[in-house]
Amino acid sequence: MLNTSNLDEFLEEIRRISDLELLLRPAEQKRFSRDFFDYSPILREKLAECCADFVVKPLSVDAVLSVAFTCQKHEVPLTIRGAGTGNYGQCVPIEGGVVMIMTSLTKVRNFNSETFEVTVEAGCLLGDLNKYLLLKGRQLRLLPSTWRTASVAGFIAGGSGGIGSVRWGFLRDPGHLLGLEVVTLEECPRKIQLDARSSEAINHAYGTNGIITSLTLSTCNAVDWHEVAIDCDDFFEAVEIFQSCTKAAVDLFLCSFLENKIVECLPSWSGKWRGKNRLLLLVAPDGVSTLKRISMRNGVDFYHLGPEAKQGGGGLRELTWNHTTLHMRSIDPKWTYLQMLLPQPEVNAIDAINSKWGNKILWHFEAVRQQGVQRMAALPLVQWEGSNQLEILMNDFRKVGAILFNPHVITVEDGGLGVIDSDQVQAKRDFDPKGILNPGKLKGWS
Repeated sequence: MLNTSNLDEFLEEIRRISDLELLLRPAEQKRFSRDFFDYSPILREKLAECCADFVVKPLSVDAVLSVAFTCQKHEVPLTIRGAGTGNYGQCVPIEGGVVMIMTSLTKVRNFNSETFEVTVEAGCLLGDLNKYLLLKGRQLRLLPSTWRTASVAGFIAGGSGGIGSVRWGFLRDPGHLLGLEVVTLEECPRKIQLDARSSEAINHAYGTNGIITSLTLSTCNAVDWHEVAIDCDDFFEAVEIFQSCTKAAVDLFLCSFLENKIVECLPSWSGKWRGKNRLLLLVAPDGVSTLKRISMRNGVDFYHLGPEAKQGGGGLRELTWNHTTLHMRSIDPKWTYLQMLLPQPEVNAIDAINSKWGNKILWHFEAVRQQGVQRMAALPLVQWEGSNQLEILMNDFRKVGAILFNPHVITVEDGGLGVIDSDQVQAKRDFDPKGILNPGKLKGWS
């Protein structure tokens, strides 16, 4: 919370900023101090009472600069927020202060017709940006399952991969983020341009070391993706088919595996539950016949649902990645989840975990590309039985060789590979020397 002796002076300076909306109602302060951290019972307990003292919404980059100047002058914590679709408390102000909502900065500044790069302001929704690109025969390479409502800078600052990762890997892989415009929190805040190399330290840093105001991203050719579902009785046969699909010479944009008990809990619009494990795929039109042939070879059920664009509603995308967890929790909020890369061969690790944990885990896999190799990312649903049991389970996964990305922690490093990124820390020293931006989230700083 703010020092009350500073309060009136700080508020008066904030009120004088042009192109800035100030939201003072307690309900607004609470609403914009939250994301979907309640996926985690641990974060729900830790973050439930965190709340901003003020919420502001800049309508221009100049207003962002003014807020940055005022916050650093008074040493008021400043937390940046996009659409708030994250799951790890990325935009929760754990030390109070100001939450700044970036969703009014939505302009597409430039589309390069030669390189097909797009430069867009931070608050533009990914769904809106993708619609813009489709008119030019292009599309975004990577999207979260919240693609219709998530902001582009929020995805870069707080995300790591998602729909498209089977084809394009992860957000921090070279070639996706080509440049940033960033506002600093120095004594005299600056608006600076960062190239692809310099932008790496800001990518997936939870807004702890610079305020992203615009981004330059690579795009790819638009494809008329077709939706396919494959149902299979046997769990391990379904895993084998999943891997066969990712290794086939077809163009995939999504390949997900859901255990049968998860499929039972999906929304009614997702299709009839047949008591089987289900694969959900987005594939280029010329790959549909190949997926059908793989299915027929294994004697499993194949469903070609047609072009994605004609389905309406959320489509298969909104049954996958963290939307899977959302749907399960809507049935029973006692379910939580983990995130990891499984070691190869994956079936050995799966079998070892199943032998101990049984139906306390429901398997959810996503196909991803890591360093040029097809891998299985696991986002298993886990029955919540307390933090001690969860820690035992995570240790069991580590023992079988899984690399965990813990969704039950608030720091950048602990949720990733567990190491401090010196470039991220140095960027905070350079751009936020007082440590005002989203304090408590960058472990290397504290």
